[in-house]
Amino acid sequence: MNLLKRERDRPEKSQPAKGQEDKALTRGDLLDLRGLGLAVPAGRGWRPLVEEVDLSIGRGEAVGLVGESGSGKSMTARTILGLTPPGARVTGDIVFDGIRVTGMDRRALRGLRARRIAMVFQDPRAHINPVRSIGDFLTEAMIANLDVPVPEATARAVRLLSDVGIADGERRMRQYPHELSGGLLQRVMIASVLAVEPDLVLADEPTTALDVTTQSEVMAVLDELRRERGMAMLLITHDLELAAATCDRLAVMYAGRIVETQAAGALTATPRHPYTSGLMLSRPSIDEVVHRLPVIPGRPLAAFEADDGCAFAPRCAHARPYCADGRPAVVELEGARVACTRAGELTLQGES
Repeated sequence: MNLLKRERDRPEKSQPAKGQEDKALTRGDLLDLRGLGLAVPAGRGWRPLVEEVDLSIGRGEAVGLVGESGSGKSMTARTILGLTPPGARVTGDIVFDGIRVTGMDRRALRGLRARRIAMVFQDPRAHINPVRSIGDFLTEAMIANLDVPVPEATARAVRLLSDVGIADGERRMRQYPHELSGGLLQRVMIASVLAVEPDLVLADEPTTALDVTTQSEVMAVLDELRRERGMAMLLITHDLELAAATCDRLAVMYAGRIVETQAAGALTATPRHPYTSGLMLSRPSIDEVVHRLPVIPGRPLAAFEADDGCAFAPRCAHARPYCADGRPAVVELEGARVACTRAGELTLQGES
């Protein structure tokens, strides 16, 4: 099936998106990433993991960062928090609420993580101390970072457990992580994030380890509570459908770079990058019976595996020889930002 309408002529050279060069770092967004890069030492050189990431999140906005495993999305989130591998080199700018985070000392970073930016990790069992009770886990951050007295912190923790859908909070406070299911433990993790009332939540694959029903319940709880409290969220996920249902905008990442950014509804209806379209078409649907789902050929590349041309070109059915000439510039196209040389001439299939 021909998914794209092609033109025979080679497109004109892509131009940078309007305003890309002179955008102020302090333009008013809660979080602004500008040309963010991360590389780790490798022999006598550097191995890039994230390259030239431009992304902004407004106050109270939810943005989904979507991509396959190894695309660099989790490393992007960890770089924002300063949780980078030993010896890593960070380039570009991270600005949070007008404050430049890039180059911030460890003490200042700890303060930022303690009060204003919080992270929901993929595997709660790996990030909750197994020998401390749930009550200790929930109250320690409030006591240490917010100077909340112990009785008040305890009462607040019980209320938070109720907010995330855990009944009998006082009994749960006395339990230990091994006594709770994965779904309950992830709800506890969400409660711990809400406890410090951050401005921004980084949710790194928060439902991957859960069954489908529990995934939906946990994500609904997280989204409802962060909306009620006016928190912004960066959702890291490989699940495009989940991100589209939860977020206001989506950014699609491939080989360490963002290849498309659009409003969630527009992206699923009218994807502008061939990779995004491929992700959309490879999803199963209960409304259509197919003998074999379309697949993107080959395997996803990491940033350090990409050459000087378009990283997706080897897997792209619509690539042309000139796609190997250099990295495609980001262009602005009807509300989308797309890194594709052919973006202006292709009509891609999205959600039917």
